[in-house]
Amino acid sequence: MSLHSSLYRKEIINKLKNEPYDLIVIGGGITGAGIALDAAARGMKVALLEKNDFASGTSSKSTKLIHGGLRYLKQFEIGLVREVGRERAIVHRLAPHLVLAEKMLLPLVTGGTFGPLSTSIGLLVYDLLAGVKGEDKRKMLSKEQTLEKEPLLKSQEEALHGSGYYAEYRTDDARLTIENIKTAIKYGAVCLNYARVDSLIYQEGKAVGTNCTDMASGKSFEIKAKYVVSAAGPWVDTLRKEDHSLKGKRLFLSKGVHIVVPHKRFPLRQSLYFDVPDGRMIFAIPRQRVTYIGTTDTPYEGDPDKIPINQEDVDYLLIATNRMFPGLNLKTEDVESSWAGLRPLIYEEGKTASEMSRKDEIFESDSGLISIAGGKLTGYRRMAERITSLLGEKLRKEYGKALQPGKTDKISLSGGPFKDSKEVRAYQQAIGQQLGELGLNGSFAEYLVSNYGRQTGEILEKLKTFSDGPETALARAEAWYAVHHELAFRPMDFFNRRTGRLYFNLPSIRPVMETILKDFQEYFQWNETQLEQAKKEVLEEIKWVSEFEYSGQAGRKVLP
Repeated sequence: MSLHSSLYRKEIINKLKNEPYDLIVIGGGITGAGIALDAAARGMKVALLEKNDFASGTSSKSTKLIHGGLRYLKQFEIGLVREVGRERAIVHRLAPHLVLAEKMLLPLVTGGTFGPLSTSIGLLVYDLLAGVKGEDKRKMLSKEQTLEKEPLLKSQEEALHGSGYYAEYRTDDARLTIENIKTAIKYGAVCLNYARVDSLIYQEGKAVGTNCTDMASGKSFEIKAKYVVSAAGPWVDTLRKEDHSLKGKRLFLSKGVHIVVPHKRFPLRQSLYFDVPDGRMIFAIPRQRVTYIGTTDTPYEGDPDKIPINQEDVDYLLIATNRMFPGLNLKTEDVESSWAGLRPLIYEEGKTASEMSRKDEIFESDSGLISIAGGKLTGYRRMAERITSLLGEKLRKEYGKALQPGKTDKISLSGGPFKDSKEVRAYQQAIGQQLGELGLNGSFAEYLVSNYGRQTGEILEKLKTFSDGPETALARAEAWYAVHHELAFRPMDFFNRRTGRLYFNLPSIRPVMETILKDFQEYFQWNETQLEQAKKEVLEEIKWVSEFEYSGQAGRKVLP
C-alpha cells in the first residue's frame, strides 16, 4: 500500500480508523501541511484531514510569492518582516526548483506612495531585517536603468523618476503545499483529502479525536489522538464555535482577487510592484506564457467554500493596470483566468481594518483544541515549529514523552534535493533536451521542473508508454503521477492544484480533457454517470474562473 496513492484510499481510511495517533491536524493547506511535516519529523504519529483537496482553500489562491512583506514596514511590523524575510531564504534552500528567485521592480513616479529617499531607506531596512546578501541586495535604479529593465514603463516616462530593485521569491503555493504533504508522508504522517471533520470527540471534556466523513463514499469514521490542532484557515472560527471556545480574538476575512492575461497582451519582462489610485499597491508578475495581476483587498462575509470573482474586482485590477500602462488598454475579454482567495486576518474589538495584523495567532481552548490562524504563506514553516514545540511541551508534561528537536530547516522537500539554483538550471537544461527527443517543445522544461523538480524524470518515463500526441501523452503522464504519487482524486485536483493549468494555461485543458477524464474513469472504476459528473465539474470550474458578472456592490470600501 502506498500512502501517496489515491488508489489506496480505503486502506488509508482503515489505517486512520484502527490506529491511535498523537496528533490530528484539521486542514490540508500550507499551515496544516507544515505542521504535519514538522510533527512527524520530530517523532509524533500524525494524521492530517482535509475536507476538500489539499491546498483547495487559501493555499492555492495567494499572490504566489514567498516574500518578506515590504508593505508591513509601513505598519512598523518589524518582527514580522524580520521573520518572514529570513524564512524566504530557508524555503528557497529547501526547494530551489519550486521557490524561484524573482527580482521585483518598484517604479518611483510623481505622486506615488514611495519617494526615492523613503524607498531607498525602506529597502535597505528590508534587506537588513531579512538578512539579504550579495547580488540580492537592493539597488536604486535611474530612470534610464529602469526603462532598460522594463520598457513598458516608457508610458510613464514623464512621471518616472527611477525605481527600487529588490529580491523576492516566486512559487506555486499549491505545489508547495502538496510537496510538504508528500514529505510529511515520507516521515510517517497519514494524510487524506476529501475527509471532512464533522465534529470533535470529547472524553471528560477533552478533545481526543474527530468524527469524520469520507466524501467519496459518504461513510463515517472516527480517529483518536492525544491532541487536535485546527489549521483550517478561514474555517478556524467555525470549529472554535462548535468547541464553545470562540471568544476574544476572531477572524476577519479579506478577499483577494487575481487576474491572468496572456503574456502577449501584457509582455512584462520584469515583475512589478506599483501604485494604484486608492493608495494601495499591486503586483504584476510574468509567469511562463501569462502575466498575472493582483490583488484586491475587500471585506468578505460570504461562503468561504465558493468565493466569487465579480466584474467589479476585475475592473479594479484592469483600471489600475491600464493607469500604470496606458498603452495596454487591457479589457475583460483579455482576462484568460482568475482566482479569489481569503486572507484570515486576526480581528480585535476596537481595532480598525488597517490595524489588523498578518501575524499568526495560536488559540488554546479548555477542551485542549489548539487552533492557529493568520500568518503568511512565507511563514508557514515557523508557524508549524511553534505549534509542534507547544505540543512537545504538553507531551513531556502529560505523557513523559520527549520530541526530537525541530529540523524542517534541513529537510529538502519532495522534488529535490538540489544544491542551489544553478543545479536546478542544469537539470532543467537536461530535461529540455529529453523533451526535444520526445517531440515536445523545450519550453515545457521550465514548467515541469518548477512543478516537479527531479520527479520530472518519472513523468517522462511514463509519457513514453502512451501513444497519443506528445502534449496529450505528457498530460496523461502527469495525471498518472498525480493519482499514484500525489493523492489526486478528482480531475480538478489535477487540472488545478497539481499542475496549475486552470490558472496559468487554461487553453491547454479542453484539448486533453476527454482523455484525462477517461483515464480517471479507468483508475477509479467510474460508471458513465460518474464520468459525466466529473466532466461537468471541470466545465463549471473553467466557467467560474473565466466569466464574470457585476455583483451590484460597486463602490465597496477598499481596505488600506
